[in-house]
Amino acid sequence: MQLRTVLATVTAALATAACLTAAEPALASVPGRHACSPSVSLDRFSDALDKTTFDGTFVGNLSALARDRNGSLAALSDRSALFDLDARTLAPQKVVPLADENGAPLDSEGLVVDRDGTRLVTSETEPSIRRYGADGRIFDRLPVPAELLVAPAGRATSNQTFEGLTLLNGGRTLLASMEYALSGDTPGTVRFQTWTRTKDNHFRPAAQYAYRTDAAFLGVPEVQALPDGRLLVLERGFTPGVGNTVRLYLADPRHATDTADIENLTGQEDVRLIRKTLLTDIADCPTLGATAKQPQPNPLLDNIEGMVVTGHDKGRLKVLLVSDDNQNATQTTRFYDLRVRV
Repeated sequence: MQLRTVLATVTAALATAACLTAAEPALASVPGRHACSPSVSLDRFSDALDKTTFDGTFVGNLSALARDRNGSLAALSDRSALFDLDARTLAPQKVVPLADENGAPLDSEGLVVDRDGTRLVTSETEPSIRRYGADGRIFDRLPVPAELLVAPAGRATSNQTFEGLTLLNGGRTLLASMEYALSGDTPGTVRFQTWTRTKDNHFRPAAQYAYRTDAAFLGVPEVQALPDGRLLVLERGFTPGVGNTVRLYLADPRHATDTADIENLTGQEDVRLIRKTLLTDIADCPTLGATAKQPQPNPLLDNIEGMVVTGHDKGRLKVLLVSDDNQNATQTTRFYDLRVRV
């Protein structure tokens, strides 16, 4: 999708390493050896899927990642395609087309694999959350609070709505993050909407929270829940001629104010925001030999949109990121293996 511009002024550290190809086994990692910050290290990156196709479908435009029950990765394209990837090699194993109830394509951005194996998928043009089977069949559609709908139905802007999606509380709560602020809210104040699972396995709207990005021109492309109720949150922006800014935060919504009944968030209200702590700016990671097809503060950077926690190792989370190349010759589909201490 088109991003708002953001001034990025971080210079990169320089290191050497080989990038992982889809045919190679995972490289041995040394925690801290490729440090981005005291909390985050980069093990490796992979451009193996960049500008490739699988079963006649372009493998790119990737906006979300999720772990499937069988251990594979689900990867969502914002061009209405859902891929299954081998978790070790990233090699595509299956692709399923997605569509709305009328057969029209989606601007699909957020993804959760539910405990029954169905896929919850957001589309940011309405916005909407639909439940799909692994074969792409639609089972149901979640209700969305009126103010979060795209104008004139609501106060959101098309292509600036549901980007992140994650399950909390052992799967009892679903959370979707808006990418940018609603009309009437202070720019940079982003709403996180939750739904509670009902006894018949549907979701009903529940509490809503306010999260503030570092600057109004930064949006929230992804969130991932941790077992203790906290969140990993990505903030991202782009400036032509300068490049991307991507920052990873640890955020805690557990004591934030429920803003569902607050019409405008202007900073004058008595509202407890979601607390956040910077874990790293990705521009501070070593380059590991990465190259960029356009100016970047660090050639490792690209339009990072997807994130999933894939496991734990020695007290650190194993986190996988992916960039959306927008099917553009100057951008790259790139995967990043991080280790994160929270």
